[in-house]
Amino acid sequence: MPRLNPVTQDTASADTAKLLSTVEKKMGTVPNLIATMANSHSVANAYLGFSQALAGGLLSSQLREQISLVVGEANGCDYCVAAHTALGKRAGLSEQETCDARRGVARDNKESAGLEFARKIVTERGVVSDADFQQVRNAGYDDGEIAEIVANVALNVFTNYFNHVAETEVDFPAAPELTAA
Repeated sequence: MPRLNPVTQDTASADTAKLLSTVEKKMGTVPNLIATMANSHSVANAYLGFSQALAGGLLSSQLREQISLVVGEANGCDYCVAAHTALGKRAGLSEQETCDARRGVARDNKESAGLEFARKIVTERGVVSDADFQQVRNAGYDDGEIAEIVANVALNVFTNYFNHVAETEVDFPAAPELTAA
C-alpha cells in the first residue's frame, strides 16, 4: 500500500491538473510515479523538466533507458526497473537488452563502459576513481556525454528514492527476473 497517494486530475490544483493532462496526452496515461509526485506541483514539474531537458541531450534514448535500468537495479527499485523495461522496449531495446542493462552490460564496449560508469556513480556515491573516469573516457565518451551520464544517474536516483519512500504502486508490467549470466 502506498505511503503517498497518487493525485488525480479531479483532486489536483488547476496547475497540477494541467501538468497531469500534458503527461497523459504524451504517454497515454499518467504513471503512478508522476501522479504521486504531483502531491507537490514543484516536485512533479521539476522531475518532468529535468527528464525533458535530458531527452534533448547528447545520449540516445536507448542509452538513457539502459542507464535508468542499471541505476534502478543497483538501488533495488522495482518500480523503476519495471517502468524502464517497458520504456526501454518502446525505445527499441529487446527484452534481453533490458536485462543486460540491469547487469551493466550492453551490445558494444562503449555502451557497456557507460553503464559500468553509471553503476559506479551509484555504488560509490559519486566518488569514482581516476581509473573509473579514465575507463569511460577511453571508451569514447566526451565531457558532455560524461556530464549527461552523471545527470541521468542523478535523475534516476531521485526517482528510485522517491519510490522507496512513497512505496509507489507499480503500474507497469513486472520486469523479468534476472537469471545468472
